[in-house]
Amino acid sequence: MKLIFGLGNFDKKYQNTRHNVGQQILQSYCQQNSINLKNKLNFGARVGESNKNFFAHSLGYMNNSGTPLTKISSYYKVTPENILVIHDDLDLPLGEWRLQFDRSPAGHNGIKSIIDSLGTQAFYRLRVGIDHPRNSDNPQIPPEDYVLLPFNADEKVLIDQTTKDVLPEITKIIQTS
Repeated sequence: MKLIFGLGNFDKKYQNTRHNVGQQILQSYCQQNSINLKNKLNFGARVGESNKNFFAHSLGYMNNSGTPLTKISSYYKVTPENILVIHDDLDLPLGEWRLQFDRSPAGHNGIKSIIDSLGTQAFYRLRVGIDHPRNSDNPQIPPEDYVLLPFNADEKVLIDQTTKDVLPEITKIIQTS
């Protein structure tokens, strides 16, 4: 039994921003696999189930992601080592990704919230590169503003390809015991 959790902000104005890459990838996976996400207000999340695996994203803000993830994992009795969190990462070039286990938050407030709520960092993370503002056309933009920007057309093509590339990795994680 696994829990796949995509990080992002739920408000419509954030849906196509860099910070919502995790949520977007989760939604693509669910759509591709006919997994219906339903609002579960008692969890503060949208949750779907397939073959005793759970898929979710928060109905709130990124920096409070730990509360809904912990409620879901506790209710369904999913241990931290069976959790995969998909999220954006400023430290990776646009479109690159890394699958890692037991890693510090490295400044990511959504991950920090999850670690604080679970009481451990011993869970899987699929980090998806959104690049850093210092490498952008506007290197003076603060990172907290940069993550809330949408991708330009060329970047969107690369992120769409990255999404296609990582979807099989999610399946591999689900299939490992």
